[in-house]
Amino acid sequence: MTDHVPSLPPARVRPDLVELLVAAADAPPQWAALVTPQARLDADLMLDECELAALDALLTERFGSAAGPAALRAGLDLAGLEALTVADVQRLLPREADR
Repeated sequence: MTDHVPSLPPARVRPDLVELLVAAADAPPQWAALVTPQARLDADLMLDECELAALDALLTERFGSAAGPAALRAGLDLAGLEALTVADVQRLLPREADR
């Protein structure tokens, strides 16, 4: 007998987070297709320190200081920074129902 595990719908990135990532990266709109939950900020999206600082400022402005990824990044070593994903940042945001 085989246990059937129902597949979950693919996780999605909140549109407001995609919008802020595109703005921080100063990227063309089609770049948004690269923004997936598993996309690494460094290796996949190629965000540099200036763009990460811009993202932090945009997130803090829109959602408050708890949503900025600067505190999340502060405790990470190089491997942790390289592994930081869009999903990690999304977890910092308040739930849409709470806004």
